[in-house]
Amino acid sequence: MDWLAGFWNYVIVFLIILTVVVFVHEMGHYLVARRNGVKIEVFSVGFGPELFGWNDRHGTRWRVSALPLGGYVRMFGDADEASATADPRPMTDEEKAASFRHKRVLQRAAIVAAGPIANFVFAIVGLAVMFMVLGQPIAEPVVGQVQANSAAAAAGLRHGDRIVRINGTAIARFEDIQRIVRLDIGRPLDLAVERGDQRLTMVAQPRVIERKSIFGDLEKVPILGITADPARMRVVRHGPVSALAESLRETEGMVTSTFVGIGQMINGTRGTDELGGPIRIAKGAGEAAQMGLSSVVFYTILLSLNLGLINLFPIPVLDGGHLLFYTIEALLGRPLGERAQEYGFRIGLFLVLALMVFATRNDIVSLPLWSTLKHLFS
Repeated sequence: MDWLAGFWNYVIVFLIILTVVVFVHEMGHYLVARRNGVKIEVFSVGFGPELFGWNDRHGTRWRVSALPLGGYVRMFGDADEASATADPRPMTDEEKAASFRHKRVLQRAAIVAAGPIANFVFAIVGLAVMFMVLGQPIAEPVVGQVQANSAAAAAGLRHGDRIVRINGTAIARFEDIQRIVRLDIGRPLDLAVERGDQRLTMVAQPRVIERKSIFGDLEKVPILGITADPARMRVVRHGPVSALAESLRETEGMVTSTFVGIGQMINGTRGTDELGGPIRIAKGAGEAAQMGLSSVVFYTILLSLNLGLINLFPIPVLDGGHLLFYTIEALLGRPLGERAQEYGFRIGLFLVLALMVFATRNDIVSLPLWSTLKHLFS
């Protein structure tokens, strides 16, 4: 029966989470398209052959498809699901009025942007609801334990020290310390510390270590070597206004961390082996399932946020690539030529597929099975 529990944790929970975030994304496109008078031909959760579906009174085919790793909304006037090519057949004036291709550039841009925006709204509202219902765990930036032979011990940190600033950034919660340590790879940390009535300054250099995750794969993480003081932890249940404010604050932190991490991968500060694909996402879903329903909900929110961010990258095929083309069209007063758009989509498709292959490769080599096979054949 253990394999059934593993299958549930890894596969079923992953597919449920992915279906939710994809549905939210495509629903954003759908609602704004309908608002602008565009006819929706198909709303599909998943790709490939249809498993089951139904038609609504507006003529939209709602369907669940065999490959549950995405989804799409096909609008009238498009020849494919990615909106990369137009339907070549001539249209009547009535058909043009319902066609995505014949809408003004700002209308098309709004429809395309609505998908990522829906993911952001879902994440913000979801976090706010969690903070109202379950509360927000908050730990004061006070040192609980200092690990022996750690960067914190070398810097002189002690139990009860309150860290008030790091590299000039004010610290309000222990989570702020964790975020800075995780992102400022390779940089010494200038610490402003309160110890009783004293105000001290220290310099700590977090150490990057390799450790095994709950699934047995190795991960590299920078470690300062302190834990929060349990006596300074609390759970705060917010009202609607403060919950929304804290949700926006947390969302901003997540987005900033993502962009900083991507920038560090580009400049070589952070290894690209941290880039994960579907296997690592499924493992994260399994870990969240083991920790409970609230962790599954939070992981869904985090994945929704990441999906919205990735889709805004200015790469043709993604929503951001469409928005780039629409921006050029608005500036030129005319759309780019068909050949330029075709080459753009080909390049974009190549980049997306290459990224998927690279991320999946990272997923595979991080598995314990890969290390075993490598040892056997080396």
